Amino acid sequence: MTSALEVPLDPKVLEGLPQPPTITLQSPKDYIFDPRENIVIHCEAKGKPHPSFSWTRNGTHFDEEKDPKVLMKPGSGTLVIDISGEKAEAYEGTYQCTAHNEHGTAVSNSIVIRQSRSPLWSKERNEAIVVQMGVSLVLQCRPPAGLPPPVIFWMDNNFQRLQLDKRVSQALNGDLYFSNVLPDDTRSDYICYARFPHTQTIQQKQPISVTVLDNSPEGERRPGFMTPFGANSTKMVLRGETLELECIADGLPSPEMSWQKDGGELPSTRTSFYNFKRTLKVSEVNEADGGDYRCTATNNLGTAYHIIKVTVKAAPFWVSAPRNLILAPNETGILTCRVNGEPKPKISWFVNGVPIENAPEDHGRKVDDDTVILSNVQSGSSAVYQCNASNDFGYLMANAFVNVLAEPPRVLTPPNRVYQVITNNPALLHCASFGSPIPTITWFKDSQTSVKNGDPYVIHENGTLDIHVAQPLNSGKYTCIATNILGIKENHIFLEVKEPTRILMQPEYKVVQRGMSAVFECKVKHDPSLIPTMTWLKDNTEVSKDKRFQLDVDSLTITDVEDEDEGTYTCIVNTTLDQDSASAMLTVVESPDAPTDLELTDQTARSVQLTWTPGDEHNSPTEKFLIQYEDLLHQPGVWINLTDASGTSTTAQLKLSPYVYYSFRVLGMNRVGYSKPSQPSSQYRTTPAAPDDNPSDVSGVGTQPGNLVISWTPLTGFQANGPNLEYRVQWRAKDVDEDWSSKNVANVSQFVVTGTPIYVPYEVKVQALNDYGTASEPESSVWILWRRLASVCS
Repeated sequence: MTSALEVPLDPKVLEGLPQPPTITLQSPKDYIFDPRENIVIHCEAKGKPHPSFSWTRNGTHFDEEKDPKVLMKPGSGTLVIDISGEKAEAYEGTYQCTAHNEHGTAVSNSIVIRQSRSPLWSKERNEAIVVQMGVSLVLQCRPPAGLPPPVIFWMDNNFQRLQLDKRVSQALNGDLYFSNVLPDDTRSDYICYARFPHTQTIQQKQPISVTVLDNSPEGERRPGFMTPFGANSTKMVLRGETLELECIADGLPSPEMSWQKDGGELPSTRTSFYNFKRTLKVSEVNEADGGDYRCTATNNLGTAYHIIKVTVKAAPFWVSAPRNLILAPNETGILTCRVNGEPKPKISWFVNGVPIENAPEDHGRKVDDDTVILSNVQSGSSAVYQCNASNDFGYLMANAFVNVLAEPPRVLTPPNRVYQVITNNPALLHCASFGSPIPTITWFKDSQTSVKNGDPYVIHENGTLDIHVAQPLNSGKYTCIATNILGIKENHIFLEVKEPTRILMQPEYKVVQRGMSAVFECKVKHDPSLIPTMTWLKDNTEVSKDKRFQLDVDSLTITDVEDEDEGTYTCIVNTTLDQDSASAMLTVVESPDAPTDLELTDQTARSVQLTWTPGDEHNSPTEKFLIQYEDLLHQPGVWINLTDASGTSTTAQLKLSPYVYYSFRVLGMNRVGYSKPSQPSSQYRTTPAAPDDNPSDVSGVGTQPGNLVISWTPLTGFQANGPNLEYRVQWRAKDVDEDWSSKNVANVSQFVVTGTPIYVPYEVKVQALNDYGTASEPESSVWILWRRLASVCS
């Protein structure tokens, strides 16, 4: 037996081949038409020669030429029926199209044509309803049977939809259910509307009047089911459709609803709930969805259950539809029509639209249920076979032709085609062919070496020569030869195996300061016969050349780098056969932004805690923070370095001096440099205190006979610690039992003592004091008045 020969789609091949008809377009099996529009019943088919078309209606020939209202489109089987001014019902029925040429007949589905209908509500008188508060109530809709069925909704006289909730709901059949009624439900205009989709018309039922009495209200009660009735019910659903289950309960208070499947789980991806969980829907039903579904109604007085037993049936569905066969004379082929369904479908076979048992006898044909075996077929026995699979819920019908051809080989791959591949990649050399019988393909390299299956070659069933890992030595001329009993045909194909394209020098990671330049290099090696093109991407977006982006043969230069230039830069090298790529990051750095949000806390006389928020680091970690202060009392406008803090800090404990009007600021520093200073902190004034230090560099010298000049380095204003800084200057002759002489002087740097004796060592000391006290007792120093001695000697 042979496998089916595929008919190539190449028009040059198809042009000369006979082909039985194939239906390409047909209307759906169930066609509901709008009586305001023409009826269009589609039937299109192809074949060689082009088929002719005919129709049956209700099983008998339908002669469209005799009806001036019916037109068959030229070259087509599509019918257009003009029903304007006609009774559309006259064209209802079951239609079937046949497409025929000298090689066979294809048949469409049976297409049932029906007119859409939107009938009026039957005349009825609705009695006014009077009920006690708290009881359950059902308002019946009973819409007319439309085609297709209408969409139901309830409104009042003002065309306002009635509010639905867990107490009031609309059932799938359109009835309105009240789990319990309230006085607010009293109204005279409960109106059921039916909207018919095809005609877009709306019909309404006579209003229903409801009066709710509250003189003897119903008490609280356990849930019970209004629909379905009883403890159990059944539901049948077809495979592939949507299962809809409904449970509506009464009770006071209004019950809550829940669902479960006994012995299984609800399919989470296909299950949905509607109407305040009164309706359960499962889409795309399959056999596993059969079983017992339990709905539960619960209020504070108890629980009620109802079990719906769901069975899943199935209209016929394809497991494997029959496929067209092209056979050579004396070959054997098989048509299979594999279907499934519940109940099991019945298979019927037809030949050219005629039941196979009534068709002309063919001794080479054998029917075995869903299989037709055709043995030793002969020229002229082409035909179209129909498989019909049906059960109680529908049918499937498929056409498959058997085309008996005797054709010498044809090679469909264009001659002298050149295949180019990169070394170490697979090479596929095609030799598409057609012939009947199916041609055998053989390969040769350089016109003399036979190519056999085996490393490095694999010859596929369709004739393609596969070289899994192509090497330069595989380059050359290949010849494929297609052979069958009717002839031989050869074709030449060339393979060129190229060197791969590789990036030898990849771009490198760059850290660039804003305003500077960045250069990415991308040097490439490629096959000399291939012309590479290079593209640069920034974060997957192509880089275009402009005044800041310069694209050279193997590099990308970015001048005057900005923050937004940061990202991943990728060079992509493309040839017609391959590509290579490499990426590198550009990080733009800058000195930090100024710290912000300075705050002073934990103030004491000699310390304060300074807290700040660091500024943006601009991709370079902060190494340290510099804290400066301004003494607004003694040196306004001058910022003095106070201390450093680590780059990870956001707080510092600052040592302070008394009697200073402090203002602080912070600067961040990274590898690029210092940030701008922060905004100054709020001012902090330390309280005055006695000086901590005495003047330094105290000395005493004689500058002329009879004097002692005592000098010192005065304290700074910052060291004064308080107002009215003075110095207590003290002196006395050394080793003389006498008190110190002293003199308080203003904030100066020397004091002159007169009337001092000759060549006498003196002890001198200077002590700082202000309005808040004195510094510690200073140490004295000894000085000898050499100058006076020198004067006497002279």
